[in-house]
Amino acid sequence: MSGRERVRVALVDDEALMRSGIRLVLEGDPRIEVVVEAVDGREAIEAVALANPDVVLMDIRMPVMNGIDAVRALRSTPGAGHIPVVMLTAFDTDTYILDALRAGAVGFLLKSTPPAALIAAVHAAVEGQQLLSSDVLASLVALAGEPESEAGSSRSKKLAQLSEREREIAELVAEGVGNLEIASRLFIAPTTVKTHMRHIMEKLGAENRVQVAVAVLEGR
Repeated sequence: MSGRERVRVALVDDEALMRSGIRLVLEGDPRIEVVVEAVDGREAIEAVALANPDVVLMDIRMPVMNGIDAVRALRSTPGAGHIPVVMLTAFDTDTYILDALRAGAVGFLLKSTPPAALIAAVHAAVEGQQLLSSDVLASLVALAGEPESEAGSSRSKKLAQLSEREREIAELVAEGVGNLEIASRLFIAPTTVKTHMRHIMEKLGAENRVQVAVAVLEGR
């Protein structure tokens, strides 16, 4: 958190009532502070660049500029490209899930996520952890079963470059398993898992664990 005592959050959603409710939930945790709000993707780009939050919660479907285009823009915005973006959606079968994750989002949450889980997700995003709820993961599996996009096909071919151990770890990542549990299941050290993860992301051209999961799901 860059030495800050509290996690600083940017909240982007075109519905004022939704923003108010999420802010109320988040600020129920004294370790979280909502530092800026935006009503669409275009406004979010400038607001995030100025506020420099620790994490962004971004709605997908918004006027002017949707959340997916906003994530792509943030990834190339000086001083903002490193900030983790978690997408919010009201639909557990949102067809934009894969597009958002490919654009650079670190995870996905349903707007119906329980308050405690939402707070935990914000802290997890700052720590670089994977954010895929079981509902969203199920949606990803269903979407991955559809005809592959050009990007998905390219990622699938790269899976062949993984060693047997790397593929094993990548499959567990796609199931939403964290590093410590992967280490326990495979009887290896957590540091070894991290090393394998670095190699996996390099081979797949993935920027984070979620994109590794997407690549595995598309390749099945």
